[in-house]
Amino acid sequence: MSQEKANLKAGLEEEEEVTDVVCMESHLRDGEMMEVEVGRHNVLLVSCDGVYSAISNQCTHYGAPLSKGVLSGHRVRCPWHGSCFNVKNADLEEYPGIDCLPCHKVKVENSKVYVSVKKKIQGQPKRLKWMGARDQEVFHTVMVLGGGAASLSCAETLRQENYRGRIIMVSRDDLLPYDKTRLSKVMNAESDSLLMRRMEFFHKYDIEVWLRKESMSIDTNKKTVTFDDGLIQNYDQILIATAGVPEIYRKMTFFCVFSCIFAIFFCSQAIVLTGDKMSSVLPYINSSPNLIRCCVSGRSGTPHFLQVKAVTLKSGIIIEADVLIVGIGVNPNSEFLKGSPISMDSKNYVLVDKYMRTNIRDVYCAGDLTSFPLKMAKGQRVTIGHWQTAQAHGRNAAFNMLHREVELHTVPFYWTVLLGRTIRYAGYGEGYTEMVLKGKFENIKFLAFYLKHDEVVAAAGLNVEPAVSVVAERLAEGRVITKAEAMSDDLSWLKLQPL
Repeated sequence: MSQEKANLKAGLEEEEEVTDVVCMESHLRDGEMMEVEVGRHNVLLVSCDGVYSAISNQCTHYGAPLSKGVLSGHRVRCPWHGSCFNVKNADLEEYPGIDCLPCHKVKVENSKVYVSVKKKIQGQPKRLKWMGARDQEVFHTVMVLGGGAASLSCAETLRQENYRGRIIMVSRDDLLPYDKTRLSKVMNAESDSLLMRRMEFFHKYDIEVWLRKESMSIDTNKKTVTFDDGLIQNYDQILIATAGVPEIYRKMTFFCVFSCIFAIFFCSQAIVLTGDKMSSVLPYINSSPNLIRCCVSGRSGTPHFLQVKAVTLKSGIIIEADVLIVGIGVNPNSEFLKGSPISMDSKNYVLVDKYMRTNIRDVYCAGDLTSFPLKMAKGQRVTIGHWQTAQAHGRNAAFNMLHREVELHTVPFYWTVLLGRTIRYAGYGEGYTEMVLKGKFENIKFLAFYLKHDEVVAAAGLNVEPAVSVVAERLAEGRVITKAEAMSDDLSWLKLQPL
């Protein structure tokens, strides 16, 4: 087959579509959405401003059905983890997802709604947003310190916005950026399965990745960074996103520790504590360890290890144990910034403004080591060490590196898995003065509102999807959720029946 014929065939296959009638025009009112099937493809059909749109129905994060989520204006929010997508063009607008969705053709004829899906994308629920590449004649360099969520979102956003200069991402890790949220939920995951992007991706879009390299100091006058191997690298703009380092528990002479990120896995293998069983745990709350008793294991001629046997609490209670999990937090990884003019607070968190800028021109900071103004908290300066927030930071920093003057505007969204069940949390509840509870803890189905000055500032829920996403969207819109709404028995605004 000639190349010309091969190209023609490929073009025809690209344009091949499957088209189905999915509903009558009267079945979907403006501001509503519904799940439909086209061929073997699951599609979200939306009516917005009198126009129909069709996008993939599976969130690109973990595959949640968007039809069960929250539609607000031109965007839909995932019911599980809060990712948002524009229903007009299917672009990602809020993390933790990193990919966009496929967008499909819609037409209305004779009061029937038709959706067409290209056969080539059937079964492919993700779409990579267009990205540019480096122009070798552009000598501007952006350096990104850190190999986590903030760094990746910054680098990708720069290329999506057609930044043509050099991008260098530097990480002290052995791995490319990976999904750290899965580490607390999947004990035996292979490292390769955790990668957010593979090396081919970074090569294709000319993003240099330097692994196993740690920054030791920064000279903001000369615009250089010195690394642990002696290399000194120049930059024009820099994002500092070096996250945190584990806290050192100095009161312990020695302790055996399984990383705290595996804690939830072990809990999921344990007996579910309900009713009177829960009371057996209560004496341990608010009591810190005083002594950890270990024994030496190992045979003659082999390495010897300390094995945990028991933990003695300050209260005097002795708890026998085979495994000790230490979760004592992190400190900002900002030691290398000491001596530089970059402003930090008393805890060594880097101070940034609503554009993720530090006090030094062309120096930006994002992620766990920042102290930043949170818009939904009326500009209160906060530090939030969470995945979705770090991603939002990185993207915002990229926009402002390109002089777009885009303010940070995100609502923190967390989730965790305990005993096999997912608890979701949205907002910022520090300093709350009152809690309103819907449902009951013992029924393993509840929604808790956290209030401050008679307004809802956060919500946590279990088995009440998409209520937490509804709250997140209301907070993102800047709409106040009153105490009266939180206390009302009418939960229809949360897409819930009475609990």
